Amino acid sequence: MGASCDGDFAFSANHSYASSQDMGFTKHIHDNVHGNIYLDPLFLKFIDTEQFQRLRDLKQLGMAHMVYPGAVHSRFEHSLGVYWLAGEAVHRLKMKQGHGLGIDHFDMQTVKLAGLLHDIGHGPFSHLFEREFLPEVEKGIDWSHEQMSVELVDYIVDEHHIDIDSDTMKRVKEMILASSKYATNKSTREKHFLYDIVANGRNGIDVDKFDYIARDCRACGLGCNFQYKELMECMRVIGDDICYPAKSYLNIQKLFATRADLYRTVYTHAKVKAIELMVVDALVSANSYLQISSHIQDPSQYWKLDDTILKTIETAPDQELKESRDLILRIRRRDLYQFCNEYAVPKEKLENFRKVTAQDIVCSQRNGGTALREEDVVVSNVRIDLTRGDSNPLDSIKFFKDYESEETFSIPDNRISHLLPSSYQDMIVRVYSKKPELVGVVSEAFENFQWKTYGTTAQVHATPEKKKRRA
Repeated sequence: MGASCDGDFAFSANHSYASSQDMGFTKHIHDNVHGNIYLDPLFLKFIDTEQFQRLRDLKQLGMAHMVYPGAVHSRFEHSLGVYWLAGEAVHRLKMKQGHGLGIDHFDMQTVKLAGLLHDIGHGPFSHLFEREFLPEVEKGIDWSHEQMSVELVDYIVDEHHIDIDSDTMKRVKEMILASSKYATNKSTREKHFLYDIVANGRNGIDVDKFDYIARDCRACGLGCNFQYKELMECMRVIGDDICYPAKSYLNIQKLFATRADLYRTVYTHAKVKAIELMVVDALVSANSYLQISSHIQDPSQYWKLDDTILKTIETAPDQELKESRDLILRIRRRDLYQFCNEYAVPKEKLENFRKVTAQDIVCSQRNGGTALREEDVVVSNVRIDLTRGDSNPLDSIKFFKDYESEETFSIPDNRISHLLPSSYQDMIVRVYSKKPELVGVVSEAFENFQWKTYGTTAQVHATPEKKKRRA
């Protein structure tokens, strides 16, 4: 635990908002990150539905467990963790700032319920379903898991006859969409700071990140050197913004840096991406027969879709699924798409970057030798940032000097450590060969593409053929 803030009580399991006897909690669940999580009847009404229980069959990190064996945790436990931290955050603000914020029981319930249900509409295999599979089979579709979460919330309430008032549901759905492009009524919200607790579209600091960063680091055996508990102790609302003491800026920077490190070393690990690219191809091949993408139009069908779709394909005898079955068998036998090389796009080229395609690589092949086809090559364009694109996330955060001050300020670049990054995003282009025997040919074509585009090449991963030539 980080040092507690001056004048504030320490964050601990013994001082959670769960004075369980006083607040009517009827059940607790032991979580391996947060300890005991207490639940009252309203939240159990949602948890004890087949739609919420579906989250047990959605791995939080998609196919990352094929590289990091411990990464088998689910959206279910993450959702419980976000529910718990959301409750801790809003309770902490109420206790520290008294009646000045006007936080009431309605606010407490809606923030916690938004935390519980924020991922209810998530698709299989982490973000792969939404960002890579759907664009392949539903060209130009405008769909997001946040939108589906909202639709599923309405469906659950209707299907299970949950007695909950319309104002509560309206607020919860607005909070779920708060950081997405579908957010509404931003300028007319009262207590806007409440909408930043679960999904913060203003500066990216929210309890969703607190939970998944801590949980993912733990599952993958990685160190987590940012202290979310310290941030929750120190936060304060000034002018409808959640603000932090200036001395916390390095801890906040560690939050964003840890997230970026997870993206680089786990979420977009070269072999994890190879497996995910194969899963995408398997789903695309199976889609016309199984009509997988049609599920996104109807929440009554969508909730039945989870990670077990791979096992369904793998064990089905239908001839129409043979191509998909063969791809899954290759994954099982570790006969993966072969990583050829990667290239970090130069900083000065990022602004006008255009996604690299398999066609770009094939068209860069020199005449002679084995002729490549687009279906032999797959390209992964990986963007990694600190949560605000090419902007410094600290620019969007309001700080205060001490607890007697009502003045807020941002911390400019020239006032922070010179050891912090001067650039806030990377774009990495990775190229894979679907056939092991074509690795050398694909790698050479990729280098030719780099020369044509940037006048230089990457030599991070030399292919066996290149090693021989250099020797």
